[in-house]
Amino acid sequence: MSQRSFSDLEYSAKRKQTRRDRFLGEIDAITPWAALVEAIEPHYPKGKRGRPPIGLERMLRMYVAQQCFNLSDEGIEDAVYDSQAIRRFVGIDLSREDAPDATTLLQFRRLLERHDLTRVIFERINAHLQERGLLLREGTVVDATLIAAPPSTKNENKARDPEMHQTKKGNQWHFGMKAHVGADVVTGLVHTVKGTAANVSDVSQVPDLLHGEEDSLHGDAGYIGAGKRLDAHRPETHIARKRGSVRAMPEGPARERVRAAERQKAQLRSIVEHPFHVVKNLFGYRKVRYRGLNKNTAQLHSLFALANLYRARRWGLLPQG
Repeated sequence: MSQRSFSDLEYSAKRKQTRRDRFLGEIDAITPWAALVEAIEPHYPKGKRGRPPIGLERMLRMYVAQQCFNLSDEGIEDAVYDSQAIRRFVGIDLSREDAPDATTLLQFRRLLERHDLTRVIFERINAHLQERGLLLREGTVVDATLIAAPPSTKNENKARDPEMHQTKKGNQWHFGMKAHVGADVVTGLVHTVKGTAANVSDVSQVPDLLHGEEDSLHGDAGYIGAGKRLDAHRPETHIARKRGSVRAMPEGPARERVRAAERQKAQLRSIVEHPFHVVKNLFGYRKVRYRGLNKNTAQLHSLFALANLYRARRWGLLPQG
């Protein structure tokens, strides 16, 4: 064990633990670091020539902190210098070494994108949760959320991102992409993620959001007709009716029964809003950071993997003591 610096000793002796301390401590405790390092290591440079590369787990921890706080490459580099909590999470002692710079993190992020490793991270984390009985196979809730993209053309190409599109929701137009997810109907943990342009219909993505073992499929009115799009695997569908069709029914017992059934459907579907809340409100991911669907979809896999970990921390996976 390396000798601790005076700043580390002073920091550990403080009485108040901040929310950032608690958050990073919980993420550190619940993340299966060994499994993630094992998955990435075959693609990580070995450093046979020139300067030896920075340790893989350290770069992975820096990348995780970047996603949790919605920081740019330069932003997380500055945060490592500014925040003792983030330095401890990453494993940096500034009295002995410098923090990895933004260019090094950029190269690591591109490595993950090039080899589709964020999807592997997502799958490894879900396998870790499934081993502990938190990812069930009984039913899937499907939903999608809009992620805004910069609509400005004041850039080098004088154009918007060609892979992003606009769509109308209610009376408002939105430009960007959609994050489509399939989540467990019991726990709300996300088992499938897909990114598309914003103008792609929700129901068209249903076949890609199922894992193939569910007995039931749940969705809002945007998924009407989902069952007709499935081939071999056809779970029992529980899709919400359009509000107008319920309002058009005459007053009476039949309408009340339909309204009660719709309320029950809505209660089951509401669990899929929890991972959206974590990604968009807690992690602060409301606008795409990169150009192109591939890069942003890769980031979505990382974000929803971490959202699953964050939500699973409440279910007895943190070490005791």
